[in-house]
Amino acid sequence: MRSFDDYSTSYEHIAMRREDGILELTLHSQGDSLHWGSRPHTELGYCFADIGADPDNKVIILTGAGDEFIARLDKSWVREMTPKLWAEIHAHGRRLLMNLLEVEVPMIAAVNGPAKVHAELALLCDIVLASEHAVFKDAPHFRYGTVPGDGVHLIWPLLLGMNRGRHFLLMGKQFDAQEALDLGLVAEVLPRDQLTARAWEVARDLAKRPAITLRYTRLAITQLLKQVLQENLSYGLALEGLGAWNEWPSE
Repeated sequence: MRSFDDYSTSYEHIAMRREDGILELTLHSQGDSLHWGSRPHTELGYCFADIGADPDNKVIILTGAGDEFIARLDKSWVREMTPKLWAEIHAHGRRLLMNLLEVEVPMIAAVNGPAKVHAELALLCDIVLASEHAVFKDAPHFRYGTVPGDGVHLIWPLLLGMNRGRHFLLMGKQFDAQEALDLGLVAEVLPRDQLTARAWEVARDLAKRPAITLRYTRLAITQLLKQVLQENLSYGLALEGLGAWNEWPSE
């Protein structure tokens, strides 16, 4: 197990601060809003493993830098697809979601802005707070010729209901913060300048509980999600990989 001093500065795209057992993770690219790419895709799974193994963490806050949670992709994904490359993406994709769910303490998402890429990272947290200008979408997949098989094919239908979830993925739907609240995707919508303070307020309240209660409660309330992903995530990733050899539409 690595100590906080070791892992807290190990990740290029994740800034960390910890107070009284509350660990805040801020996703970023050079201090501003994160541009998703192969590097954060690789880093985050290992990061979740590190923080999950540290018994001094009592509550996790996951947020983003700048005005976006994750809304854009960088060009690191524009590469010729090969079996070796997809094996790497498959491994990192599984590690990303499974290690997030293996974190054995409550997780709070503070969605500071648009979440159009891997919004499920926030929505898999136990308590989701959103700023007023947050939006939720699955931008990179079906509408651009990519099979939505990296876990979104499971998570969105679970959260929205089977029919609405499938419609969301196929039609490239987007929900604003109020719609997300009405649909039960988020717990609270707040002004941007109040979001972080509210996340820490909730975290401090949770952290008052005994450590074993925090950990066993997190295990209990994530078990079904872990079971669904364990049984079906690799299948979806395999289909996404096969689809990556297909010619993308010209529009």
